[in-house]
Amino acid sequence: MKSVTIFCGSSFGFDEIYKDQANLLGQVLAKKGIRLVYGGAKVGLMGAVADGALSEGGEVIGVLPKFLQEKELAHEGLTELILVGSMHERKLKMNDLCEGVIALPGGFGTMEELFEMLTWAQLGLHEKPVALLNINGYYDCINVLTKTMVDSGFLKNVNRDMLLVSDNIENLLHQMAVYKAPEVGKWITKKGLT
Repeated sequence: MKSVTIFCGSSFGFDEIYKDQANLLGQVLAKKGIRLVYGGAKVGLMGAVADGALSEGGEVIGVLPKFLQEKELAHEGLTELILVGSMHERKLKMNDLCEGVIALPGGFGTMEELFEMLTWAQLGLHEKPVALLNINGYYDCINVLTKTMVDSGFLKNVNRDMLLVSDNIENLLHQMAVYKAPEVGKWITKKGLT
C-alpha cells in the first residue's frame, strides 16, 4: 500500500492518548513510505497525524474545501495542499488519492466519511480496505452496532467483515495489506441480482 487516507477529528478529545496515537500513526506511515492523505487542517487529530508524518519526512497531501482555508484552518507545512469546492469534492479527491482508509476517533464528519467509504465498498465502487484504529475503545460501539445490523437483517456478515478493526497500528496496517474485497456486492451475486 503506497497511500492511505485518514479520517479523524478536528478536535483532540479529552484523553491525551488520542493525540499521541494519531501522531504515532503519522510517524509509522512515514517510516513505511506510505503517503498520508487527509483533510488538510492543522487542528485536532488531523494536525497531529500530519505533524507525525512530517516529523519523519513523510509525504503528506491535504485536501481542504476553500471555505475552511478561509477560516485559517489549513496546515501550512504539507507536501501539497489541494483546495476543492465542497465537502463532497474533498471525499472524492481523497478517495482518488488513496489505496486504503483509516478512521481515527472523530465526530459526525468522521462518521459520515467512514460510512460513505464503507457504502461505496459495499456497492462495489471500490475494493480498498476501510479500517478503524480503535484507540482507547472509541469504536467498540461501532462493533456492537454493526453486529446489531447483522442480527436484525439489515447488513450481511460479508459486508460487516469489510470493516477492519484494531487498537494496534501495526496489526491494522497488516490487515489492510492482506485485505481482499468480497466477490459480491449488496445486491449483485455471481448469479445476478438477489
